[in-house]
Amino acid sequence: MTTLPRVAITVPEQARSEVGEVLVSAEDLQRRVAELGAQISRDYAGKPLLLVGVLKGAVFFLSDLMRHVDIPVEIDFMAVASYGSATDSSGVVRILKDLDAAIEGRDVLIVEDIVDSGLTLQYLLRNLGSRNPRTLEVCALLMKPDRSRETRASGANPRFDQRKVELPIRYVGFEIADRFVVGYGLDYAERYRNLPFVAALEK
Repeated sequence: MTTLPRVAITVPEQARSEVGEVLVSAEDLQRRVAELGAQISRDYAGKPLLLVGVLKGAVFFLSDLMRHVDIPVEIDFMAVASYGSATDSSGVVRILKDLDAAIEGRDVLIVEDIVDSGLTLQYLLRNLGSRNPRTLEVCALLMKPDRSRETRASGANPRFDQRKVELPIRYVGFEIADRFVVGYGLDYAERYRNLPFVAALEK
């Protein structure tokens, strides 16, 4: 088997003050994505599956994940807006791009890059669930359990708690601390999506 050369991607000099600690390495990302793909293949064996990628952050994750799924899959995309500023959620969610096809009677798996406050995911589950899919599950690359505790402490709706049944996440790649992260599709002001790892944003 031919071994392809590895391409080293470094953080540009002018951005090193913003990109900090690497929280998930490129190697760990690829290993875990392969594990998730194998698990999804087992769970949905014999069932045509629709993967719904949430733009833009989940594109890298979805692309790699579906390569490790060995059952028939289709893909579709939604784009939603929920972040009022660069690093904090506004609490307002709106659809920028809807699905191209109906999902009634289908097995649907939402593919998310990160579950932060849970506002976006709660909206997606409610919106897509109203379209009567046969099943509706979630696969998230990253999850911040600490943020869910903050949400409960503030007196917000307990459905925002990522650890509760009301906001189900069937597949989780990594749990991370409550820090703003970039890389592997995640951005800060549209930058750093191309980093092959997940790192904390220092700015």
